Amino acid sequence: MKEQATMDFDDESSILPPQEPVTCLGLTFENDEARRVHFTEELRKKLQDPEFRKIEGFPIGNDEDILNLSDPPYYTACPNPWIADFIAEWESMKPAQPEGYHYHREPFAADVSEGKNDPIYNAHSYHTKVPHKAIMHYILHYTEPGDIVFDGFCGTGMTGVAAQMCGNREVVMSLGYQVKPDGTILQEGADENGKKVWIPFSKMGPRYAVLNDLSPAATFIAHNYNRPVDRHEFEKTAKRIVREVKDEYGWMFETLHTDGKTIGEIKLTIWSDVLICPECTHEFIFWDVAADPKSGSLKEPFKCPSCAVSLTKKKCDKAVETVYDPAICRTISRRKQKPVRVIYTIGGKRHEKAVTQNDLDIISKSQITTAKSWFPANRMMEGGETRRNDSDGITHVHHFYTKRNLIELSLLREKVFQHKTKLPALGLWFTSTHPWVTRLSRLLVSNYFKKKGGVVAPTLQGTLYVSSMYAETNAADRFELRINSCPYTGFGGNVAVLTSSTSDTKIPDNSVDYLFLDPPFGANIAYSELNYLWESWLRVTTAIEAEAIENRPHNKSLTDYLHLIQKCFTECYRVLKPGRWITVEFSNTRASVWNAIQTAISDAGFVVANVSILEKSHKGFRAVTTSTAVKEDLAISAYKPNGGFEERFQKEAQTEEGVWDFVRTHLKYLPITKQQGVLLQFVPERDPRILFDQMVAYYVHKGYPVPISSQEFQIGLSQRFIERDGMFFLPDQVAEYDRKKMISGELKQMAMFVSDEASAIQWLRQLIKEKPQTFSDINPQFMQQLGGWSKNEAQLDLRDLLNQNFLCYEGKGPVPEQIHAYLSTNWKELRNLSKDDPTLVTKARDRWYVPDPNKAGDLEKLREKALLKEFEEYKEVKKKLKVFRLEAVRAGFKKAWQERDYAVIIAVADKIPSNVLEEDPKLLMWYDQAVTRMGGE
Repeated sequence: MKEQATMDFDDESSILPPQEPVTCLGLTFENDEARRVHFTEELRKKLQDPEFRKIEGFPIGNDEDILNLSDPPYYTACPNPWIADFIAEWESMKPAQPEGYHYHREPFAADVSEGKNDPIYNAHSYHTKVPHKAIMHYILHYTEPGDIVFDGFCGTGMTGVAAQMCGNREVVMSLGYQVKPDGTILQEGADENGKKVWIPFSKMGPRYAVLNDLSPAATFIAHNYNRPVDRHEFEKTAKRIVREVKDEYGWMFETLHTDGKTIGEIKLTIWSDVLICPECTHEFIFWDVAADPKSGSLKEPFKCPSCAVSLTKKKCDKAVETVYDPAICRTISRRKQKPVRVIYTIGGKRHEKAVTQNDLDIISKSQITTAKSWFPANRMMEGGETRRNDSDGITHVHHFYTKRNLIELSLLREKVFQHKTKLPALGLWFTSTHPWVTRLSRLLVSNYFKKKGGVVAPTLQGTLYVSSMYAETNAADRFELRINSCPYTGFGGNVAVLTSSTSDTKIPDNSVDYLFLDPPFGANIAYSELNYLWESWLRVTTAIEAEAIENRPHNKSLTDYLHLIQKCFTECYRVLKPGRWITVEFSNTRASVWNAIQTAISDAGFVVANVSILEKSHKGFRAVTTSTAVKEDLAISAYKPNGGFEERFQKEAQTEEGVWDFVRTHLKYLPITKQQGVLLQFVPERDPRILFDQMVAYYVHKGYPVPISSQEFQIGLSQRFIERDGMFFLPDQVAEYDRKKMISGELKQMAMFVSDEASAIQWLRQLIKEKPQTFSDINPQFMQQLGGWSKNEAQLDLRDLLNQNFLCYEGKGPVPEQIHAYLSTNWKELRNLSKDDPTLVTKARDRWYVPDPNKAGDLEKLREKALLKEFEEYKEVKKKLKVFRLEAVRAGFKKAWQERDYAVIIAVADKIPSNVLEEDPKLLMWYDQAVTRMGGE
C-alpha cells in the first residue's frame, strides 16, 4: 500500500494578527483573506470554462491544485483573467504628462556589470537569472514611474523586483546614480569641456510589472519574491514550523558523540558510491580508497583494497542493491551508496566522526518509518536530464531524497501550505531551501578537507546530476538556517503574475510600456525538466508542448525552437506600445541560436538598434565546461516602430522614399555614441552596410521587394545624411557626435574577425581605408587572419577579393584623394604637392584604396554579375554542396526574392548544409520568408 498524506490544518487565527481592510481592482474587502477567498471562487468558476483551459501553455494540474497554488488576482498558477484589469487600473493611475510630451529614448548602449553578491538575488537559486540591479539600469532608462513592464520569461521574477526597487532611493544610488530630493535621477556625463557633470535622465518611483512564465514553479517563486512580507510574522511562523518538525522527526538526525553518551544533532552526512573491482569483483566504498586529506581532493588512480590493482572510477562498476519501494509498491534495483562521515554539533560546537553502527541503526529505522504527510512519488518525466539517473535506479521523484529527508520535507511542505496564503514568504522559503535537501547536493571536497568555506553546494547548475559522493543535509536544520535569507522586496499590488505561454498572454494590444526578456536559448537549459522536482511538490507542472527550447527527447529541433520563440516575440510585439523598447538578454554562443533569436525578433516586426554587454559573474556548469562558453551575456535593444512611420510605410513601400523614411526613422533610434571608459567606440549599427541590411530585412519581413540596390543605397545615403568616421547621422545628431569626439579624442575601431568572404571584405575595407597599401603590404597581414575560415566557404584568393571590391592606383593620372589624404598626413615632404606631382605619384603607385560611392557602385554591379553566374551553377547541381561561395548564395537568394521565385530559394537551401543555413542570418531570413510565402500560396 502506498504511503499517504494526512492533512491536519491548524487554526490559523493564532498565527496572524487581525488585518486591515484592503482594496483590490476597485473592490474593498474586510481583510486580505477575504480578498483571496473572493477571487479564488471567481477563478474556480473560470476553470470550469473549457475555452479557458485551451489557452496555450495551460499547466498540467487539477483545479484544486491550481487554486491552492494561486493567490488571485495577483498570481494565478494558470492564465490570469485579471491581467487586462490590472493594466487598465495602472494606466489610469499614471501622472498626466505635460502638453506636447513625446516619448523618445535612444537605446541603452552602455555595458552593464552587476554582480550576484546581493542578498535579494541570492535568496533563491534558479537555472538562469539576471540580477535585479542589472535590470534596473534598463527600466530606469526606458520608463517613467508608473509605467508598465512585461517579462514573458520571468523565471524567479527579478524584473518585478527591479521594477519595484526603482522606488528605493538607496538601491538606485547603489547603481552609481545620484538622486535629487524631488526624485530626479542623474547619471555621470561630461560637459563641453570634458569635465564630469551629473545629467538627469530618469525619475525615482516604482514601476508596475506583469510577469509570465510557462513554468508553475517559476511563477510561484516570482509571485512570492514580489509580495509584501511581514517579517516578524514570517520569522515567528517559520521557526514554529521548524520546531514542530524537529519535535516529530528530530530523532532521525541524532548521533551518539564519541564519548558514547552525549547526543549530537547531525548537520551533514557524506554518502559515497560502492564500487566493484573489475579484476577481483571485490566491493569497496569509493570514499575509503579515494579520499585524500593531504591533497584535499579525491585521488585517481587508487588501489583496490583487495587485489591492489590500480583503478579509476570509470574502470569500476557501480554496486547495485535490490530493495522494496513502498511508495510505488514494487521492488527496485538501485545504485548502492553508503554513509561514511557525519558532521554534527553539541551545544553549538562542531564535531566530526566516521559513521558508527548507531548511525546505521537510526538510518535503518528511518527507512521503515511511514511518512504521515503527502509527498510526490511520480515517475520522472521524459527528458535527457530527468531520465539521466534511470540506470542508477533513480527513476521517481522521491528517489532524489534520503528517506529521512523525504519525511521531514513532506511535513514541512504540509505546514508551509497551511499558512502560505497569508504569508507568501513561506512559499519562497520552501522552494528556495528545497535544492539543499536533495541527493543532488554536492560535497565540495577541497573545502571539506581544507576546512574553509562552505562544504555543500545545492546542485550542479543546469543538470539533475547525482554525484558519486553527495552531501545529505538535515532538512529541518537547513530550513532553520535559511529563515534569515528571505527577501523583503514587495510593495503590494505592483506586480501581477500569470502562468501560460508567452505566445498567448491575453494582454491587451499596445498596452505595455517596456519589455525585458531573458528567453530560453536553444538547448542551453531544459527548464521543464530541471523544474520537475519543484513542480512535483507544488502539484502543478509545465505544459512542455509550448516550451520554446531545443530538446531531442521532446522531439524539438532548432526549427521547432525558432517557430515557438517566433510566436512569443510576435505576441510581445502585439502588446508593446508603438515607439517603445524591448531588451532581450542573450546567452548562447551557437551562431544558429543567435540567428534564430534575431530572426524571431525581426520577423515579429521589431527593429534591432543596439547590442551591448550584460556581464554576469557566475557561470553554470554548461557555460563553464563547453567549448563555446561565453564570459558575458549580450543585451539586444530593439524598438517597435511608431504608428506614424508604419502608416507612411504602407504608402511609400514601393518607392525609394520608403527606404529613406525607414533610414531616417531608424537613425533616430540608434545610439549617437558608445563609450568604453573615456574612449569613443565605433557604433556598428550606423555602418552603411548594417543600415542596408536592416532596411532589406524590414522590407522582406513586411513582404515587399526591395526597391533599391546596394550601390544606389550607398550613394543615396551619402547624399542625404552626414558621415563621420564611417558612420551616418541625422543633422541634429552629428553635432552631439562631434562634441563627444572632441572631448574623448580618437575613435576606437571595432576588432574584426575573418571567417568568410563578407568578413574578409569588411576587414580589407577597414585596413586600407585607414592606410592605402600595396598588395605586398596587405598579403602577410591578410594571411594571419585566415585561421578561422569556415570549412564550407570557398576561399578566394586575395587578388580576387581586391579586384572585385577595391581600386588600385597604377600611377596614371592624378593620385586619388583617398591615397593623397593618407600620404600628405603622414609624410611632411608630400604635403602641398599637386596630385600629379611625380614624387607623390611614385609613393602612391600600386596602393589599393576604398573607392568613392559612385565608382564603388560600378564595382558592385560587376561583382554581383559574377556572383549570380556562380549561383546559376549551384541551381543546376544535383547533389549536396559541400564547399561553395556564400556570397553567391546570398546574392542569388536576394535576386530570387525580388522575382518572387521562392522555389529556387528553397531548392538551393536544401543543397547546402543545414548548419550553414542556420548560422547565416541573411540566408536564414530569405529562406524563412520563402517558406512562409510558399506556404501561403
